[in-house]
Amino acid sequence: MRLNNSILLIIPALIWGSTWLVIKFQLGVVDPMVSVGYRFFLAGLLLLGYCKLRNISLEFTRREHVLMAIQGFLLFSNNYWLVYVAEIYLTSGLVAVGFSTLIFFNIFLAAIFLKQKVSKRVFFGALCGLLGTAIIYKPELEVLSFADDSFKGLVYCFLGVLFASSGNVMSAFNQQKKLPVIQTNAFGMFYGAIYMLVIGAISGKPFVFDTSLPYVVSLFYLTIFGSIIAFTSYLTLIGRVGAGKGAYVILSVPIVAIFLSVLFEGYHLTWYSIIGISLIVGGNVFALKK
Repeated sequence: MRLNNSILLIIPALIWGSTWLVIKFQLGVVDPMVSVGYRFFLAGLLLLGYCKLRNISLEFTRREHVLMAIQGFLLFSNNYWLVYVAEIYLTSGLVAVGFSTLIFFNIFLAAIFLKQKVSKRVFFGALCGLLGTAIIYKPELEVLSFADDSFKGLVYCFLGVLFASSGNVMSAFNQQKKLPVIQTNAFGMFYGAIYMLVIGAISGKPFVFDTSLPYVVSLFYLTIFGSIIAFTSYLTLIGRVGAGKGAYVILSVPIVAIFLSVLFEGYHLTWYSIIGISLIVGGNVFALKK
């Protein structure tokens, strides 16, 4: 918590830039809903254990637990399940690019729920971002058929963005209510995991565990780095500078993710994708530039 804002920005940007590719190793044997439940159940338990070891207070009112549960429902369950499903149909880099529009969702939802002002610059940046997304997904948008796997992935991706952005704004609201980031994350992840596992059980998802090295290592990486370290840094940053400016983290994530996707997934950059990514990143910069 003593880290300056620049470090708090760099940590989640680099980690989340790589987690899109790592998520691919979670797909296969274990259902995505169950994998998300495993990930955040473990992350929540580890954070709660850390709080106990450090004698960090875990005493909260019933209302505060409700607020933390809402954050968990929005930020540590549904949105990640949708991301996992989206990556069944799309390369990790494309999902990361789609998720970079989170910055605009953050700004507009913060304006609605937290009464933060939206400038003309933000509207122009949002238009650039939407245009860039349309150019990248031009083949899928031309077809506009739910029968097409790529379009399914696109729909899942943007539903995930909506949940994630709502969770970001909820986190900013919770911090305005003086709820501490680490404990809120701990309970939020735990509640989000319980929700996912219960929904998985009701839906008849098989509760199996993949003991292969890629699955276990990727689960560890996503839990420790992608969930605990990155989220603690990111949500602390949001608490300091707001949901809109905090979303600067998202600027570098798609670039890291696309680079890794080219290296490890055989994704081929086209002029459409280069122009689209440039518009999204440029729109984000323009929207947030002082």
